[in-house]
Amino acid sequence: MMLLKRISILGFTLGIIGLSGSLGFSQTPTRLWEIFSKTRFQERFNKTHGLYFYYPQFSHELLALQGKSVELQGFFIPLDTSPSKTLILSKYPMAECFFCGGAGPETIAVAYLKNPPSRRLKLDQIIKVRGILQLNADDVEEMTFILQNAEIIS
Repeated sequence: MMLLKRISILGFTLGIIGLSGSLGFSQTPTRLWEIFSKTRFQERFNKTHGLYFYYPQFSHELLALQGKSVELQGFFIPLDTSPSKTLILSKYPMAECFFCGGAGPETIAVAYLKNPPSRRLKLDQIIKVRGILQLNADDVEEMTFILQNAEIIS
């Protein structure tokens, strides 16, 4: 009886450790869009370009994910007609995305893949990518949300 109780406690403890470890290293794909949406943008003048741009102000929750492995699922938006190691993911399909619709910059992310996709991706195809999250607060020629060393996982 005592042995069974110890095994149950050990199993429960290992389960909690495993669960906390998996939650700590990777955010669920839909949850990440929700966290991105908490980003606020402030208009500032950019001297280099002589124009006003919106600069992000990241939430503490998002800053805590900087440099960590995350997963993001979204609609594929092609940058080029040829296979590339760079792809854009959107929370919404092309007709509603940041580039064409009324959504904001918090609804898109760029993924820099380790390797080109092994299959041809189609516009608005839903894909899931895993990579290291980088947040861009200053470079107006780069996306705000970046997944480095990324791979398509579904």
